[in-house]
This record gives sequence, structure tokens and C-alpha cells, in this order.
Amino acid sequence: MQSVKVPTSRDYQEYLVNSLKDPDRAAGYIAAILEESDPEPELLASALDDVAIALGGDGDRQWVQDFGTSDKSQAVYEFAAWLDSLGLKLTVTVKP
Repeated sequence: MQSVKVPTSRDYQEYLVNSLKDPDRAAGYIAAILEESDPEPELLASALDDVAIALGGDGDRQWVQDFGTSDKSQAVYEFAAWLDSLGLKLTVTVKP
């Protein structure tokens, strides 16, 4: 039997970036990453890069790259955990 490779109708990254052009979706995407019970700092940096591509510019992506190569993403998760211990929650919302 011959193997046939069927092209996908859309590249996932393209689909993701296009969907994140909606600020409500972008906020929800970041919020979901921050709510992970087993946080992965690299995943936060990747999500922020996706949002920077969708909503920002080159300067925003540079900021994310610098953020991802530091301990800042781990600090964000530590901050979220501290807030959680106080009964509070770190959220991301769309600016009015």
C-alpha cells in the first residue's frame, strides 16, 4: 500500500497566532499557563512569545526572549503561588 501525505489545511503555529490576535483569547491563553499546577517556566516564555507575535512587535519579542533566558518566569510562578497561599489569584485581563 502506498503512503500518501495529506497536507494540512493550516499550520498550527499560524492558527495559534491568528487566534491570539483576539485580546480576550490572548489573556485567556496566558492565564491558563499561569494556572498550571506543575508550572513550566519555558512554557510561559513560549506562550508570551506567541502573544508577542500576535499582538506586539519585534521589541516585544526581544523582551520575551530576555525574559525567557532569565529566572523571571520562575519568579512569576513563585509570585502566583504566594498569592494563592493568601487566597488570591494572579490573573490576566484585557485592558479597557
